[in-house]
Amino acid sequence: MYTVRKIKIGTSAQLDALAEECGRLYSATVVWFWRTVRHQDRWLRPSSMMRWLNSDALHAHTADACVQAFFVSLKSWRIRRKTDPQAKPPRRRRKFFRIEYKNSAIRHRNGKLILSNGKGNAPVLLDWPFATPQTLVIHWQGEHYEAIATYRVEQPAVPIGEKTAGIDLGEIHLAVAHDGEHCTLLNGRALRSKRRYQNKLKAKLSSLIDTKKRGSIRRQRLIKSKRRQLRRFDNQIRDMQHKQTTALVSTLHRDGVHTVVIGDVRDIRQGLDYGPKANQKIHQMLSGKTRFLLTYKCERRGMRVALQDESYTTQTCPACRKRQKPTSRHYLCGCGFRYHRDGVGSLNIRQKYLGCGPVVGPMARPIGIRFSPHLSVARNPIREAAGL
Repeated sequence: MYTVRKIKIGTSAQLDALAEECGRLYSATVVWFWRTVRHQDRWLRPSSMMRWLNSDALHAHTADACVQAFFVSLKSWRIRRKTDPQAKPPRRRRKFFRIEYKNSAIRHRNGKLILSNGKGNAPVLLDWPFATPQTLVIHWQGEHYEAIATYRVEQPAVPIGEKTAGIDLGEIHLAVAHDGEHCTLLNGRALRSKRRYQNKLKAKLSSLIDTKKRGSIRRQRLIKSKRRQLRRFDNQIRDMQHKQTTALVSTLHRDGVHTVVIGDVRDIRQGLDYGPKANQKIHQMLSGKTRFLLTYKCERRGMRVALQDESYTTQTCPACRKRQKPTSRHYLCGCGFRYHRDGVGSLNIRQKYLGCGPVVGPMARPIGIRFSPHLSVARNPIREAAGL
């Protein structure tokens, strides 16, 4: 089990040079790997590439991390293409790349984190009043560098029940969970409103930028203003996602959920055309980020996470198993069954995973979790155990 800490560290010529050297090493890995495949029809191993490619400006393990990053992407592509034939392998070169330090290159002394860059090179010094991390990654964040420190800690939390909950990810509601007894909705209307205003602002500023002469001072000012305002919206959206997913995971853990089954909507964008407005909403769904947040937060609390095909889950009646497409936010079947549309989806995801029979009897009314700026986030025992 791991937890992370993110720190802004500003900019410096040293970090620029290191990021550029990492980009050169990563690009060399991409070029020589595919060149060998094309000319000799041989797929090189990570160990061979790491012995072949190195850098005098980087720590040996930092250079290895640049090579390993390519093979991690390659492995992800191999898994992805089993379900998505159009998935493409990593082929892009990088001018700059992230700088990764492993524990062999990290020392902590007198409140300073000393990151080694190899013999004869000046180390990177960071003010660090925290514990020594397991690994540390430095990457560019638009206007400054950010350090992401990873800590390995034991898992103090354990599930308190044996329930299984199904989660349906959506565009109006961020996530809807059903554990067989209760249904919990994450209201996503505040998030939709924020995203809608972000799109309008992006279109307005882009049209203003297009009217200015390239290279002019006014154009540069508008570009900086656009980046600053959009970055603020990104931070607000991220805050909404974190607070609501934390509230949902805390609720499931309190209700005794042991296994969380998330509907797989990774291919929802393929082959769909509902018009420009609906297509924009579907393509801007934050389902991937939401699934990631729910996964690691559930695992921190000892809950198991699984993916389940969600096809026709919002159209199938949980009582009589007949299919019909709902036309509103409520699902109404001819057999008399009536429930929230997304609640039906989460219930069917759970039933499909468990192989349960049809629903018998009335169901509890869904419980909503609405976002507010002061929504409290539960205490994190993982971070407390790590001294963070």
